[in-house]
Amino acid sequence: MSYFLEYVIPAGQGDGDYEFPVSEEHRGYTVPLTEVDAEVIHTDRLPVRTEVIGASLDEAKTAAEEILSNSKASQARLYDDPTESMQTGAGTLIASYAQGSGWQEQAR
Repeated sequence: MSYFLEYVIPAGQGDGDYEFPVSEEHRGYTVPLTEVDAEVIHTDRLPVRTEVIGASLDEAKTAAEEILSNSKASQARLYDDPTESMQTGAGTLIASYAQGSGWQEQAR
């Protein structure tokens, strides 16, 4: 199975907003803001979708918890997505995570 974890990284207090350029020319690449003549977007959160390696759902949850423990995210969703899409919400939602509550599996 192909598992994907989606979560949002909020800017921390005092960190200010995240900044990134919006340019069709440099789409998909990390380019220093000083090297891009493009509109700069400011946001207080960054959405993330990342593949989680796990042969089973339990292994995927464990790997997802490790990722979340190293982030500022307090909630996440775990998807089974055989198409391996990077589109938000692609696949079947199989579990949701909330810090303090743990995992809540979705009815299939």
